[in-house]
Amino acid sequence: MSGPRQKVEPETVAELVRLYNDGQTIERLARRYALTYQRARALLLGAGVALRPPKIQLPPTPPGMVKDYLGGWSIRQLAAKHGRSYNQTRRMLLAEGVQLRQRGAQPYEIATSAHLGSGR
Repeated sequence: MSGPRQKVEPETVAELVRLYNDGQTIERLARRYALTYQRARALLLGAGVALRPPKIQLPPTPPGMVKDYLGGWSIRQLAAKHGRSYNQTRRMLLAEGVQLRQRGAQPYEIATSAHLGSGR
């Protein structure tokens, strides 16, 4: 373990289990009880809860999405182009194994060519 964890009372864990089994999401439970997602999930698993599969399955990744992202398009641009939300587009790219850039970062090829063009 990395660092101390705040103790969660058995009554709280029982309530987490009950609410999760009643249909609450881990995200909502984590917010409600001021836990991280990972901690709420670990408490549920530790209590023997069988986690539900994600409710929203991703649709197939549109042709060209990965190529466009690797070519420099932002996630927001791709979302608009393909009629998807930002989060869904991001999840699609991650599901395809794409390593995402940091926010505002240029793709390697564009950053490299910009330096080459400046005479450096």
